[in-house]
Amino acid sequence: MNDIKISFLFPGQGSQKPGMLNDLPADDPVQTVVASANSILNESVYKHHAKEALHSTKSVQISLLTAGVGAFKAFEAAGVNPDFVAGHSVGAFSAAVAAGVIDYQDALKAVLFRGELMERAYPHGYGMGVVLGMDENMLKTIVRKHYEETNPVFISNKNAPDQITLSGALPGIQKILDAARQNGARCASFLKVSTPSHCPLLSSVSEELSEMLRDIPFYRPLIPYAGNRGARLLFDPVDIRQDLAESVSSAVQWHDASTVLYENGTRLFVEMPPGNVLSRLATKAFPETRVFSVAENGFDDCVFIAKRERSKS
Repeated sequence: MNDIKISFLFPGQGSQKPGMLNDLPADDPVQTVVASANSILNESVYKHHAKEALHSTKSVQISLLTAGVGAFKAFEAAGVNPDFVAGHSVGAFSAAVAAGVIDYQDALKAVLFRGELMERAYPHGYGMGVVLGMDENMLKTIVRKHYEETNPVFISNKNAPDQITLSGALPGIQKILDAARQNGARCASFLKVSTPSHCPLLSSVSEELSEMLRDIPFYRPLIPYAGNRGARLLFDPVDIRQDLAESVSSAVQWHDASTVLYENGTRLFVEMPPGNVLSRLATKAFPETRVFSVAENGFDDCVFIAKRERSKS
């Protein structure tokens, strides 16, 4: 028999949608997560997934964390546990909870603080863009050529060899997107993100978040956790704490991280709600693997598929 490994992927900002928490199973484990969120927030967590609320980085991150952890707890209750976990950007906090590294309540406090810091640092005029169909070296050349101190732009995430994101001032990003299209990019557009995530502009956020996380208990992972910054499996809670703190101002090496999961035997990727971006990236990068997302395939079907694959191992 083949030893089939399963990886759970937790999406980050840009995957949000109004009412996303309503799509979670109405099971007791999910309701326990929701009740914990309500207690920490001192209000209903459902306020944060409303259409108007999702203009706030803080509300987006709260909702994504709750959706990811709620779904994981539902899978756990159904008898499905992954061999590896990885989260993109703020999704890394969901992955850390799933790995047993940090409690959900502490993760929510950290994400709440993280979102507030990000909003405060750049309340307007900054964001992110994405370029498709151009390799990293060519895009770096364009960024260097058009870089301006008054409207700085940085390469941020490598989601795939030909899908690279930019972070910085909106006028600067617009200039890079235009230049990328003129130089053959298949698509170049802004993302639904209102802060310049994963670049040096948020170094002060990383520093403050790091200080805050030092006061939160971190534990050795029960499930291997793939880091955002170094794209390797992390087993030391100190390293995972550092990854969570520093990734907000460092590029996310998502393609390399998911490749590490594949090289360690993952042949079934399941993306937690509310998105399907990570599952689509995995489908393209690893065409011989099975890839599903709760958002597209449904919770029950994903549980059935995961159990069937487990039975083959």
